[in-house]
Amino acid sequence: MLKSELIDQMTSENPHLSRAEVERVVLTVFETISQTLESGARVELRGFGAFSPRYRKPRIGRNPRTGGSVKVDEKYVPFFRTGKDLKERIDATRKA
Repeated sequence: MLKSELIDQMTSENPHLSRAEVERVVLTVFETISQTLESGARVELRGFGAFSPRYRKPRIGRNPRTGGSVKVDEKYVPFFRTGKDLKERIDATRKA
């Protein structure tokens, strides 16, 4: 699902809100999650999952085009762990 599709679906489910209002809410939620991760904190959405920054150590990687060694610096990457309820819902739909 694309962000625009999410906004369209939320707009159709909430006819009392304009598309611009729904778009502002969606963008605010995404921006808040991003800013929280930037600050190094964790974002937990009960029943859905949790976002957290993960540390990656510096390492020697390989350039797939040339096969040569490349130094990869340390970095933090976003990590998502699904919540129990979401895991169960997805699993139930795959078994049916």
